[in-house]
Amino acid sequence: MRVPRSLVACALLGSLASPPARAGELYSYVDEDGVIHFSNAPSDPRYQRVKRRPTGGGIYRPDAGGEPQAKQLASNPSAVLERFREHIRAAAAKYQIPEALLLAVMAVESNFDPRALSEKGAVGLMQLMPGTAHDMYVSDAWVPEQNIEGGARYLRVLANQYNGDLVKTLAAYNAGPDAVRKAGDTVPDIPETREYVRKVVALYQALKAGR
Repeated sequence: MRVPRSLVACALLGSLASPPARAGELYSYVDEDGVIHFSNAPSDPRYQRVKRRPTGGGIYRPDAGGEPQAKQLASNPSAVLERFREHIRAAAAKYQIPEALLLAVMAVESNFDPRALSEKGAVGLMQLMPGTAHDMYVSDAWVPEQNIEGGARYLRVLANQYNGDLVKTLAAYNAGPDAVRKAGDTVPDIPETREYVRKVVALYQALKAGR
């Protein structure tokens, strides 16, 4: 997948010092063995803050007072990753999507919350819209394994459509292929979409570089 130099450059910026932890924030880095670490209380200078996706009124989490397991997954992203790492790797391999890209999309889309529901109705870890979930053969988008599979499949469909162009693929994932087409086969002039593409590309490049 090709990435414009201007977008790659933004991934190289940032402080080398360990960022101060703030409530509700998530941090990540990749160690020398390629293991991705996430924490809400970083103690290593390699941690970099993962930015959340803007969602207007914010992400609504149904069943906030539900079973302990759901609350644990929502409050502890590392637990989510460990529980579903096998499915993430399998989906990445099956659809030939870099695992780092799946993780970057997942981080920006839902902050690794399998119960995330946006104002527009996007569901789960990969924030699948109902129509997209149906098209990607996902019978229940609330099931994390199916959600991961559907999101990876959709990224592959879009990557094929745009000949591997990462920026167009991400723009279409966020705003839809019709929006990209109407924009002249480029990123639509939609602030949320432009910011979304920037964040995902930056995090993807950081994860690949092991930062």
